[in-house]
Amino acid sequence: MASRAPGGGRKPKPTAQKREAGNPGKRKLNESEPDYSTLLIAPPAPDWMSQHAGVMWDKLAPELIGAKVLTLTDLHVLEGFCLAYSRWREAEEDVMRNGITIKTAMGRVKNPACTVANEAMRQMTSYGAALGLDPASRARLVVPKSKKSNAFSALLGGKRGS
Repeated sequence: MASRAPGGGRKPKPTAQKREAGNPGKRKLNESEPDYSTLLIAPPAPDWMSQHAGVMWDKLAPELIGAKVLTLTDLHVLEGFCLAYSRWREAEEDVMRNGITIKTAMGRVKNPACTVANEAMRQMTSYGAALGLDPASRARLVVPKSKKSNAFSALLGGKRGS
């Protein structure tokens, strides 16, 4: 049997997600995994971010917090995604303005913005997967179900009538 390189294979799901899903693999759960609090409100985008990054932050942060995906310890991942998005937008704007190839002293060469756009897209894919921003990653996320209540549930002590 061949051994795997460290870090190879699928990334493990957090214990809370396994527990919420009913532990379908029936493997022992990591009871000592850190459990960070989810944020209740979206912090403002950092002042130093570019306009494109700040706009993306303002769109994503409330969504991720509402889905109980974003914690204080994950803010750097959101920052990375937003910065990669900004670089991608700027590079794509350069390609739109100047074309895929540009004229230099050496003749026509590939516009360096194409390389920047491709690398930024790879970074967006990586950071986005960590945040559940693509369909495949989202399908692997299990978030706690919100307990909906109404005005009458308090009168019944939170119990349903039979």
